[in-house]
Parts: sequence; structure tokens; C-alpha cells
Amino acid sequence: MICEKTVIAIITARGGSKGVPRKNLRLVAGKPLISWTIRAAKASKYVDKVIVSSEDPEIIEVSKKFGAEVPFIRPKELSLDTTPSIEPLLHAVEAINEHF
Repeated sequence: MICEKTVIAIITARGGSKGVPRKNLRLVAGKPLISWTIRAAKASKYVDKVIVSSEDPEIIEVSKKFGAEVPFIRPKELSLDTTPSIEPLLHAVEAINEHF
């Protein structure tokens, strides 16, 4: 029996980076940095769905423009400098609420 699974790529992109402010929106070769990440995930033959987790309205808008799904807005408390990296991922998995 073959079990079909949906493979998702979750891209975490907070707007408050202090090392390189607004880094996800900075242009690299003429496109926002996050667009390259979305493009790479969408090009993978193993990934069925690309989801961006962000609290930033501009990152959300750009992510959608480049073909990512943004089915929820990440809570601000999961977008702090002190937030462990796993927390936004766990939130995304719970928020998606699908079998994958």
C-alpha cells in the first residue's frame, strides 16, 4: 500500500532582523531575498506546498506575490530576537492543521 503524503516547506521570515534590517525584502540580483528562497522551495520535486510564516505585512505581501501560501500571520511574540527558532515552526505546523 502506498501512502500519499503532502510535503510542505515552511519558510520563517520575521521582519525585525537587527543584523541586516529588512533582510528578507532586500534586493539580491533584482529580487527580494525571500523570493529566492520561495523559488528554490517551489522548484523542489519533493515539496508540494510552500508556506511562509511571518508577522510582517510587507513580507507576507511579497511572499504571496512570488507564489508562497501565507495561511496565517505569525504572532508577534514568536518574532522576537529571543524566540527559539523551533517555536515559529511548531506554531506553523499547528496553524496549518492539515495532514502532511
